[in-house]
Amino acid sequence: MTRVTLADVAALVGVSAKSVSNVVNGTGWVGDDVRKRILAAIDELGYRPNLAARQLRNGRSGLIALVLPDLREPYFAEFASQFVSAAQKRALTVLISQTGGDREAELAMMSGEGLPALDGIVMSPLALTSADLADRPAASSLVLIGEQAEALVGPTAHHVGIDNVAAAAAATSYLLANGRRRIAAVGVQHSGPTATSRLRFEGYLRALRDAGIDPDPSLHATVEHFNRAGGSTAVEHLIDRGVEFDALFCFSDSLALGALYTLGSHGIDVPGTVQVMGFDAIEEGGFHIPAFSTVGHGDAEAAAEILDILASAPTAGAHHKVPFSLIPR
Repeated sequence: MTRVTLADVAALVGVSAKSVSNVVNGTGWVGDDVRKRILAAIDELGYRPNLAARQLRNGRSGLIALVLPDLREPYFAEFASQFVSAAQKRALTVLISQTGGDREAELAMMSGEGLPALDGIVMSPLALTSADLADRPAASSLVLIGEQAEALVGPTAHHVGIDNVAAAAAATSYLLANGRRRIAAVGVQHSGPTATSRLRFEGYLRALRDAGIDPDPSLHATVEHFNRAGGSTAVEHLIDRGVEFDALFCFSDSLALGALYTLGSHGIDVPGTVQVMGFDAIEEGGFHIPAFSTVGHGDAEAAAEILDILASAPTAGAHHKVPFSLIPR
């Protein structure tokens, strides 16, 4: 089969090959209408960029690595899908890898070990340190995501994410506005990678203070992992200890799903007796009965911001905040 070329796409659309090249490579300026027609023609003809030729021509391969801790967790899987779709619209290919939060695996992926030439690496690390990044050769642009990475921003690394403290405060304030006063925090952690827990717990405490409510340590439910089992066990412990609560702020939707299982097994009415708030806005949560509210990360905005950073390749690292959203149900 004859390989489809830029010229073939240009001829179908009735534009110059340069315009097609600008769309494929994310360079130059092309109007939205023309861009849509070019992308439609690319799909129709099955055009695929010659990555080797592209790299020789402009020093970019069109390949990006997305490195996540655990693809079994719905949030990471859904973010990966969102990011890949956004990258494909810019004619970029995404290589996805999973580290399990293992430091050696994260170091290898951060350095691009065993990978082809990359235009950038997007990583959610759990074990990397600032010293690890200081020793990193700046071969590929690095964008970090996730709460654990916020402290790692430096000369060669950017971070994209929401303000977790503000988001958690907004979630807790929503429960307070619904008349809830005994709000348990499900997701407190004291060991391992604790940044997500720490930031969301800080937001929870801020909202309580703003409402004139003193924190009650008996309502602070600890978990080992942000998963369904962790949420279920944490709420079971609250019930076993006889702790009275009228709402749960779960630091992830997976924790919330586990918590709802335990509430249901004890015949506790949701949301009548206990209202539940999650965090992550995973798709599954929108189809659960009983329903629970949640916080969205702004994944579409995050994906676009990450790709813009990789395209412009700024030299100095920085934090890039994207908006969160409160999703009442």
